[in-house]
Amino acid sequence: MNVRIADSADVDPTATIGAGSSVWHLAQVRDGAALGEQCVVGRGAYIGSGVRVGDRCKIQNYALVYEPAVLEDGVFVGPSVVFTNDTFPRAVNPDGSLKSAADWEATGVTVRTGASIGARAVCVAPVVVGRWATVAAGAVVTRDVPDHALVVGVPARRVGWVGRAGVPLEPAEGGRWRCPSTGESYEETEAGLALVERSEEEEQA
Repeated sequence: MNVRIADSADVDPTATIGAGSSVWHLAQVRDGAALGEQCVVGRGAYIGSGVRVGDRCKIQNYALVYEPAVLEDGVFVGPSVVFTNDTFPRAVNPDGSLKSAADWEATGVTVRTGASIGARAVCVAPVVVGRWATVAAGAVVTRDVPDHALVVGVPARRVGWVGRAGVPLEPAEGGRWRCPSTGESYEETEAGLALVERSEEEEQA
């Protein structure tokens, strides 16, 4: 299967690692987690119990992906990113007893296809980061991010749109948006932006 797991990595026997994937030094992949094909898990990263990761994802050094997070295909998670899973965190119950797994219900972060989360960003569950969106470095995401949105700040707010290449889009005719890198056009939808499929005539032009 051509899977590379560093000797110092801690991968639970019940975790699934897809073909062509790499898990680097001091990373931990917990029980029941599933990584797709051609994924990269960087040094010191943490993948929680039962987390689902699609194909061709990059999870960079020291990122913390707590269960029950779901990452679709082609997701980039920058260094030291944190995905939380407890909306109202406490170490103890009101009576002072130490909380156990039975005393709270985990909530997860979902990152859709092609999205990128910048270094040291925090996604506060439960939130959904839309397809091909970009969360800037250091941002704190507290609400859902639309498809193709560029969000920055604390709390994160949309300041623009990005295409599949990750480059900020430029306004175009007819209320559309254009990628200066690829020439692709996008239009606004209820979910954010969507790629405008080109006709055969346009492809041949």
